Amino acid sequence: MANILAVDDQTSIRQLVKYILELDGHDITLAQDGQEALDMARDQQFDLVISDVNMPGMTGINMVSKIRRMDEYQGTPILMLTTETSDYKKSKARSSGASGWLSKPFEPARLSKAVSKLLH
Repeated sequence: MANILAVDDQTSIRQLVKYILELDGHDITLAQDGQEALDMARDQQFDLVISDVNMPGMTGINMVSKIRRMDEYQGTPILMLTTETSDYKKSKARSSGASGWLSKPFEPARLSKAVSKLLH
């Protein structure tokens, strides 16, 4: 299955994403903020990145923009998983390189379906 990087400043969300996606057979690496995720992305190749938008230090949108500048991540899907619902934020995320958007709270089946769709 896929090697996935999940980024969220809330421990409970990171653990929930890990639990759901490990049940689907994926390998999950967790990061608590955008900078930690960037460091991990430089050290290892991920098949998918899932990120919150609002995080301290570096926002998810800024992180996506920086990841997209890395050659090895040009075609990697990036899913934003966030409480944000504004069209402005969605547009900004898309223009930064996000591939999809899933709002919190979410049903586990919706996360699994979104991940499956982005990976195929």
